[in-house]
Amino acid sequence: MKDIQIEKKTSLSPDQLEFAASILKAVAHPIRLSILQLLDNEDRLSVNEICERIKSEQSLTSHHLSNMKLKGILGSKREGQRVYYYLKLPALNNLLSCLDTCVNCF
Repeated sequence: MKDIQIEKKTSLSPDQLEFAASILKAVAHPIRLSILQLLDNEDRLSVNEICERIKSEQSLTSHHLSNMKLKGILGSKREGQRVYYYLKLPALNNLLSCLDTCVNCF
C-alpha cells in the first residue's frame, strides 16, 4: 500500500460539512461518477451522448442526470430537441482527482 500525502488540512464549518455530505451522497454511484468524469473532460454532452459513452440505458442515465441536477451538481441547457448537461460545480474535478489518487493507492 502506498503512502497518501495530504497537502493541507481543512477546517470546514458544520454547514460546509453538511453541504459536502450532500454532494458526496449525490455522486456516490458508479454511473454518476462516470457522468462526472465525462463532463469533466467535455464542456457539455447530451443524454444520448452520455448514454453511448458510458453504455447505459437512456432511462437510467436520465434518472441519474435529473438527480444530480436537482442537487445543483449539473446544469442543463435545451438547444432545439436536445438537452445538454454540464458541470455546474466544476470544482468537482478535484473530487475526481482525489478519487483517482485514492484508488491508485491500493
